[in-house]
Amino acid sequence: MGGRFERRRSNRDAEPKPEWIPKTAIGKRVKAGEITSIEEIYEMGKPLLEGEIADHLLPGLTDETLDLMNTQRMTDCGRKAQFRAIVLVGDKNGHFGIGAGKSEEVRPAIETAAKDARRNIVCVPLGCGSWECGCKTRHSLPIQVIGKNGSVEVTLKPAPRGLGIAANPVVKKVLTAAGVKDVWSFSRGHTENVYNMSMAVANALDSLNRMRYRGDWKETASADDRQKRDVVEPAEVPAE
Repeated sequence: MGGRFERRRSNRDAEPKPEWIPKTAIGKRVKAGEITSIEEIYEMGKPLLEGEIADHLLPGLTDETLDLMNTQRMTDCGRKAQFRAIVLVGDKNGHFGIGAGKSEEVRPAIETAAKDARRNIVCVPLGCGSWECGCKTRHSLPIQVIGKNGSVEVTLKPAPRGLGIAANPVVKKVLTAAGVKDVWSFSRGHTENVYNMSMAVANALDSLNRMRYRGDWKETASADDRQKRDVVEPAEVPAE
């Protein structure tokens, strides 16, 4: 049974995807090559109405199902049962998204949630805001952020390089998909709710895009640049 199931799943995954035909003006510009990054779309104040835009601009996106549960609601014909899926997508390089979907079967629910996650891509400005580190590389967060969804409140603090992600499994999965490698976290509320927990982290990371600040904290100095700044050039001696 196991081999037959694996064979069916591999055949299903190997099915060729249909060619993307954009339906929105943004999608047509993306496919034409006029827009090369998601940041350009958000700078224009436009939403992502097509999930294929994220696949085109971020080819390294991976999917992960965070939760899958049964839901029931009462109708005139009786109880109606559905599956609710929560899917996380990310490229581990500053982009991630969370989506939810419902259906009477498992696979359509996961596919709907994956499409919703691709339409809710969040751009995370990574940095190094820990006073213990100061390496100025994109391994953590630039400042402390707080996010809330429902009864869950999450606080994320920059951590020194090499510490890792000190958080519960849900927060760790979201931060890993976003590309954050080192962070301190504190959460309170009904943290067993996977959706509220993941969305609280998403709101905390998205708050970096809603802040007003001077300069650009996404710009990081490379090791070569730091070495050049540390080297003191000798003063020119005037010729006698």
